[in-house]
Parts: sequence; C-alpha cells; structure tokens
Amino acid sequence: MSKTLPVTVGLGDTNALIKVYIANRPMPYQHLSVCQPIVIGDIAELGRACGNGWRKVFNVYAKLVFALQAQDIKLASGTPNWQHYRDNHLLQAGSATALLFSPPVLDEQQQAIQIISGRTYANALNKQQSLGLFWLTPEFAVNPRYRLFVCPYFDYRQLSNDKIGYLQSLLGEYLAQPCGDTKHD
Repeated sequence: MSKTLPVTVGLGDTNALIKVYIANRPMPYQHLSVCQPIVIGDIAELGRACGNGWRKVFNVYAKLVFALQAQDIKLASGTPNWQHYRDNHLLQAGSATALLFSPPVLDEQQQAIQIISGRTYANALNKQQSLGLFWLTPEFAVNPRYRLFVCPYFDYRQLSNDKIGYLQSLLGEYLAQPCGDTKHD
C-alpha cells in the first residue's frame, strides 16, 4: 500500500530540488491550491504589486541558489549573476526551485533540500508536527534525516550575505553525508 504524499502549495517547479517554506503568501496567490510555476516577468510584477518585502524574498532565494554552485548544486550554471537567475529561471517550470506555502514533507525518501524561512515559522510548524530539529545556533537548525534546514527569514536584514554563506556551507556539509548518516539524530 503506497502512502499518499500531502499536496504541496506554492510557486515553482513541482519537482523542485530546493524547496523554501514560507509562512505568508503574496496577495494574488491567497487561494492557490497547487504548486504553480511562474513565468518570466512574474517576479518583477509581484514586487511591484506586493511590495519590497516580496522582492527581498525573491532576491535572497536567487542569491542562495547562485551561491550553491560552490557546493556543486548547479541550478544557476550558465547565468552571469543572481539577478539574471532570479529574473529568468527562479520558480519557473524546470527550475528545480519552489517557494511553498504548505508545511514541509517529512519523508526520509524525498531528495529535495527543504528550507524553512524563519525561526518563528519553524517553531509554529514544530508545534503542529514534530520536525525533530537540532538547533546549531539561535537562527539555524537542521534535521538531516529529512534534508530539512531552518534559517532566518528571507530578507536582507535577517538573512544577510554572510548568513547566506553560512547556510550555503551548512547545506554543503550535510548534503555531502550519505543518506542516513546524520550527525545529530
């Protein structure tokens, strides 16, 4: 008997390898019930329609994916900079990225990198279902079994370039381990 996975709701590639979970939704997507890819121009339009906060979320996401090239995660290869990646690839069909409004999937078999944006949101999710998080710092946590990471909210003030670098190295450290070989179980 196969188990049914929960429906993921958000923006991006339904087969994402990097899934970012966020507590709020941009206004045009309040009633979204599936994972829907965006097209070129949607990020700029969302920034205009929904404000600077959403533009920051997309910028930080693009910066992280661009930085992950150093960890051999080459989703942004062939793009000259993170801005080009954001505008032409992020959250589009085939991009392997998604911004999700539903809770993370706790399945040891899934291979996606799952990142919860914000400690407050992670704590709220942890009350709904035990995420088994190991807090490395007051802002960063991990559960390697589910390839689940927590970082500060995707905003320049909270997830600065230095903290993006720390998250990038953290992902590299944990993803280099064979599945099941976890430091903090």
